[in-house]
Amino acid sequence: MSVVVTAEYKTFLKEIKERIYKAQYDVLKAVNKELINLYWDIDRSIVAKQDTLGWGKAIVETLAKDLQKEFPGMQGFSARNLWNMRTFYLTYKDDQKLQPLVAEISWTKNVIIMERCKDDIRREFYIKATKKFGWTKDVQFHVPL
Repeated sequence: MSVVVTAEYKTFLKEIKERIYKAQYDVLKAVNKELINLYWDIDRSIVAKQDTLGWGKAIVETLAKDLQKEFPGMQGFSARNLWNMRTFYLTYKDDQKLQPLVAEISWTKNVIIMERCKDDIRREFYIKATKKFGWTKDVQFHVPL
């Protein structure tokens, strides 16, 4: 049995597709927020252990190896990324204004902004602009930060 494609059906289809796209976008935002929170917690823990137990730089390298062994194929736990997480935490831990904003853009975009912007005013501008205009990391690389 075939359905006659009417104007009403086309409108209905468009509405359903928009709901699906919105749901996909909402899921990506939620996953991103949880990922940023996870990275924040991991590095808060690393910094706390370094401060209270006197652990040095080797903890990051050792933790990266052990996490990669435990979660093979899962990206994000390289030594370099753990160092990025640590820098991220130390950069934003005392900044109540920027802390909630960083969860609104992807990890990669946060790392680019954190590495290229050396003051909070620029970081705030680029975080907000990235969110508002949907800047990709490629755009960020070509914008003079």
